Amino acid sequence: MSVANTSITSSSATMSSSEPLLQVGGDGEQESQGIRWWKRVLDLEEAKKQALISLPMILTNVCYYLITLVSVMFAGHLGQLELAGATLANSWATVTGFAFMIGLSGALETLCGQGFGAKLYRMLGIYLQASSIISFLFSIIISIFWFYTEPILILLHQDPQISKTAALYTRFLIPGIFAYGFLQNILRFLQTQSVVTPLIFLSVFPLVFHIGITYSLVHWTALGFKGAPLAASISLWISIIALAMYVAFAKEFKLTWTGFSSESFRYILTNLRLALPSAAMVCLEYWAFEILVFLAGLMSNSEQTTSLIAMCVSTEAFAYMLTYGLSAAASTRVSNELGAGNPERAKNAMAVTLKLSMLLALAFVLFLGFGHDIWAGFFSDSSAIIKSFSSMALLLAVSIVADSVQGVLSGVARGCGWQHIAMFVNLATFYVIGMPIAILLSFKYNLDAKGLWIGLICGLSCQAATLLFITLRTKWTRLDLSENRNKDDLVLV
Repeated sequence: MSVANTSITSSSATMSSSEPLLQVGGDGEQESQGIRWWKRVLDLEEAKKQALISLPMILTNVCYYLITLVSVMFAGHLGQLELAGATLANSWATVTGFAFMIGLSGALETLCGQGFGAKLYRMLGIYLQASSIISFLFSIIISIFWFYTEPILILLHQDPQISKTAALYTRFLIPGIFAYGFLQNILRFLQTQSVVTPLIFLSVFPLVFHIGITYSLVHWTALGFKGAPLAASISLWISIIALAMYVAFAKEFKLTWTGFSSESFRYILTNLRLALPSAAMVCLEYWAFEILVFLAGLMSNSEQTTSLIAMCVSTEAFAYMLTYGLSAAASTRVSNELGAGNPERAKNAMAVTLKLSMLLALAFVLFLGFGHDIWAGFFSDSSAIIKSFSSMALLLAVSIVADSVQGVLSGVARGCGWQHIAMFVNLATFYVIGMPIAILLSFKYNLDAKGLWIGLICGLSCQAATLLFITLRTKWTRLDLSENRNKDDLVLV
């Protein structure tokens, strides 16, 4: 009898130590089943990690995006010519400079992300310096290109007066392109270490300052129109100085930033092998959207069609900005786990990001479905344009969902170091599939704006499907980033 009691006592002790007491009741059991159901649908712990990365990155990118947009708004209030010139200049600067700088910094998502996962902390600072040198050199090339903006725009059959105004605006943005390149590199440096919460303050402060300095230069000095782009350049430099001081003095970076080193010059080629394909994959996508606006201007009802396509592009860009934070989170989590030698965890991170991205895209699509007239009213007072936008809402919803999926998969590609593959995917899907279909449907079958957007959907869908196929079929490996290996070659291990 005593043996039995001992056995029962031992068994009870084991059960009590391994099972929560709250599960004894029926309510507790139901709650536990609910939690297990959610875990099967979504890894809550991984989702929390990604939310802590993505939300600050969304706010940060919105703030830096608004710096150049606010300058356009102030310039636009000076007159119709100034608005047209500033808008054209901002689009020109984005597709020929800012987008390229964002792409170049994508190399750090691979190098710093996997380096941090592999605990090669000192190398993160070396990669940052190498990437900044590359950005500086390309900024010089872009500056020369921007200096001749007027003849280039006239060559592209733009209005001479608007081209002259846009060229003037772009010249005062030249100092800003240098700051923007450095800015993107430091953002990737912080992002790959998941140090993103301080970025909220470090991006909001320059934006608030920018509003004040833009108003002052435009209205209180003789600069007038020229003060708007100059203010953007000044605010971007303030942003980079604030970020650089934070990296230099914060304790979080005592291992990853050890000061300037000539060793960084030996890693320029290593960085360049990833930076150029990364820049190409970003620019190819940016240019595709700009080509749609250009094609809309060639149609018979060009004014209304151009306005409609521009509204759709702006809406798509806004939706992508929301999901971009998840793309950054996917890149960071995948590269960190691969660097640490955990490919299965990296794949789990990708799966979680895809689910979160789909949920966010569907939420925006629902908003667009019920409030498309309200949203269109922010862009135009014309009832004809608002009605046309309503007819585009369903197509726009499809493109937003496809774009959210490809955004995450592009982030995975950057985290894995597959930029060269993604570059060819973007080239083929947008320019071999998407654009020809858009031109055929718009001009041959007279579908106008709908034809252009159906072509874009075909490109985005093929892009997402191809990237998904590559992601599922390719072996996930990390780069050999050890310090004692040949600096000029990246080896998958």
